[in-house]
This record gives sequence, structure tokens and C-alpha cells, in this order.
Amino acid sequence: MEREDALNLVKKHVKTVNLIKHMLAAEAVMASLAEHLGEDEKQWALAGLLHDIDYDKTANDPDRHSLVGGELLEGLGIDKDIVYAVKAHNEFHGLPRESLLDKALWAVDPLTGLLVAAALVHPEKKLKAIDVSFVMKRFKESSFARGANRDQIKSCSELGLDLEEFIKISLEAMQNISSDLGL
Repeated sequence: MEREDALNLVKKHVKTVNLIKHMLAAEAVMASLAEHLGEDEKQWALAGLLHDIDYDKTANDPDRHSLVGGELLEGLGIDKDIVYAVKAHNEFHGLPRESLLDKALWAVDPLTGLLVAAALVHPEKKLKAIDVSFVMKRFKESSFARGANRDQIKSCSELGLDLEEFIKISLEAMQNISSDLGL
């Protein structure tokens, strides 16, 4: 599936603007990680863009989230590795995260939210105004962005990345699309 087709699919199934922005952020970060790790950028970007395709429908039913999306993507003939990563990014299903793609999507999902929250508490309220040091300080504050699971983010070590490097790659990717994110 080409990126334009995937974006149209997202816009068809997702009506929440901030959720679309989250999916765009995940797309950008996944593409940057793939480039850094020598993986398939298009595949990883698509996984990031499509990972919450069903969230508007399943937000109140976490047991179904990502399974509904995985089935939708499977029915459209999306690469089986992307479908599996989408399904495995929801811990409710207990699916093992085996590939680097699975592990990356798992770690990226909460980090994008943490980075947005960090930008929003900065006086400029812009991604370009924050750096890794600023994010690390917020990361260590347990009361900050409570929904961003720190252990999940720290699983970046399974990608061979330390936390600061993971944050740097992710922040730069999101800064590059800051206008699309409104930040």
C-alpha cells in the first residue's frame, strides 16, 4: 500500500484529529528508526501510520483494539508483518513482540505522546523549542504525562538504543513534521 492510500484509509476510519496527529507522529518516528537501524522505512512508516486505525471504534473496548484494525488491514492485503505489529502493540492480547518492527512500534507508541506533552508544557509550545535534556527531565517526573508508560518507552533497549538516543531520533523525526502536528 502506498502512503497516500494509507493516509486516505486513516482519514476514512479515524475522525479524531489528535489521534490522526498521533498516527502521523508514529509514522515519522518509525521511518526514522528504520533508517537508523537499516530496516525497511516504507514498511515501518506504514506500521506507524496505521497502528491505531481502529481506535475510534474500539477506544472503549481495549480487548478489541488492534485486533479489529489488524483484521481490517489483513483484509486489505497489508503486509503480514505490519498486521502483526499492529496487533502486538496492544498488550491486552499478550502477543509476543518478536521482530524489531514489533518492538519499535511498542516503544514508539507512548513516546510520541510524551514528546507532545513535553512540547505543550514548554513556554513556546513547539517541538522545535525542546531538546533531549528537556524531555529527559520530564521523563523522570512520574506525575508528568502519566499515560506514557515509561517501561514501554525504555524497551527501546531491545532495539539496541539507549533512552537518550531513542528520544533524540524520535524528537527529530517529529520536529521535521511539526507543522503537520500543529506543534
